[in-house]
Formats: sequence, C-alpha cells, structure tokens
Amino acid sequence: MKTLKTLIILTLTVVIFTACGNKKDKAAQNIKQMEEVLLKDSTGLDLKKAKEITEAYIAFADEYPKDTLAPVFLFKAADISMNISKPEQAVNLFNRVLKDYPDFRRAPDCIFMKAFLYENIMKNLKKAEELYKEFIQKYPSHDLADDAQMSIDNLGKTPEQLIAEFEAKNDSAMTAKK
Repeated sequence: MKTLKTLIILTLTVVIFTACGNKKDKAAQNIKQMEEVLLKDSTGLDLKKAKEITEAYIAFADEYPKDTLAPVFLFKAADISMNISKPEQAVNLFNRVLKDYPDFRRAPDCIFMKAFLYENIMKNLKKAEELYKEFIQKYPSHDLADDAQMSIDNLGKTPEQLIAEFEAKNDSAMTAKK
C-alpha cells in the first residue's frame, strides 16, 4: 500500500511538472509565432499586434521569472514600447530588467536606452545626463561609451548649433593643415 501511494505521488508530480513545462513551451511558441507575424508585415508596425506581443512578453516573464527567456522578453517588450510611443512603459521595463536580472547581457543597453528615451522623447535632459554618466561609470569599455559621452557633450544643443560646431572644427582642422 505504501509503495502504491508513493507511486501515485510520483506519477502526479511528473504529470504536474510535464504540464507546467508544456504550458511554458506553448507560451514561448505562441510568442515566437507572434514575432514572426509582426516581423512579416512590411507595411510598418501594427500597433495592435505590437501591444499584444508586448503583453505576451510581460506575461511570460511574470509567469516564469526564473526562465532564461524572461529578461530577453522584457527587453523586447521595452524595445517595442519605445517604438509604439510608450516611453514610460519602456523605461519601467528596462528598470525591471536591471532590477531583476542585473547580470543580463543586455543590462548596459537598458541603461543607455533609458538615457536615450529621457533625452530624445521625454525631454528630461538632467535625467538623461545622469543615466549617460551612470552608463560610462559602469561600462567604460562598452561600445556605446563614446556615444554616451558624445550625448552628454551635446545635450540640449539644436541641430543648428551642432552643425556650427562641426563646421568650426572642420575649419580649424583645414587651417591647421595649411
């Protein structure tokens, strides 16, 4: 009797874990199909589909926070949020990635993209500068470190000011060659 009871418990445990695994696999497969549909559309980003996949990414991360796909999906959700004019949502998602998955390989990109959003979309130059400096401090050798410094150097400048500065540097370089 004891053996039968143990066998039943073991069988139920296997069934439950298999069902959970299948549920997660189905969710990941559903997201993959949604991505394919979203990427196939060459006429532009379908707002409704973009919102749906963003919700699916977030739901997956909520349901399976320990899965290696969770930070990937949150990052993708943030990226799409940026592209559908939801900068606050994008910043919140980047923050979530940084908080919950600090070792995620795209963590530096999260900080840089937050700074970009604050600078270019949300027009909060003080916060943008703070984030660019944080990025440079944490990742001085990253490929985007020079871009972050250039962004700091040019914060708040109009295109006309940037052109004038470029022309002045170009003129001084030409004068130095003579």
